[in-house]
Amino acid sequence: MRRIKADGSAARIAIASLAGISLIAQIRVPERTVTGTVISSERDPKIRIELPATAHYIGADRWPLYDIADCELHAFVETGTNKIVRRLYWIQFEQYLPTRPDLHHTYDSLRTATLGGMSFYVDTWARPANAPTRPGSDVEHMRGLVRAKGYSLPGSMMSVRLVHLLHDAKRKELMIIYSEDLSPTGFTADDLSPSGRARNHWPEIDKALLYRALAQVKIVQPG
Repeated sequence: MRRIKADGSAARIAIASLAGISLIAQIRVPERTVTGTVISSERDPKIRIELPATAHYIGADRWPLYDIADCELHAFVETGTNKIVRRLYWIQFEQYLPTRPDLHHTYDSLRTATLGGMSFYVDTWARPANAPTRPGSDVEHMRGLVRAKGYSLPGSMMSVRLVHLLHDAKRKELMIIYSEDLSPTGFTADDLSPSGRARNHWPEIDKALLYRALAQVKIVQPG
């Protein structure tokens, strides 16, 4: 059998792969801490996220998302007496694993917002709460946390997604999703879709939703 001499580049890839496999095995316990309605993160980024006192913490999940990213999700809800979610606060810390040095986060949204002195990409939407999702997705994990605590999502929700990319490499991100039950608007997700009968109402609903999201979530950076 002909021997092939590995160069430095191949050796580095092999080491990164082994490190990544080890990291995947370790991705189990959430790293950030929660006290009441406050999430404290010591790295990536080092911040404190404060939510309204009316929010209820339903837990966290940490897993290797599609075996390419270390994903840590924390969820809070506000509900009515029937345990149907009225508001959802979804906080997620995510970074690509060393085994995939080729991957970088990309967002094409032209909308941005500033929260706690940090810049975020902004996206909004209205969707059925049970819309199909890819197996193993972060959406699937979030829904699992909600169900595990005996809560139910409403028929449709309207959401704001805020994404902050760390460093120029764009391999780490902080994602905050704020969602509300859509029913108080009197419309369904189909009504507000691009071809829906009430699409002309979406800009006003969108604007008010973003305002509430930025008002409900507070970010405090050290120093």
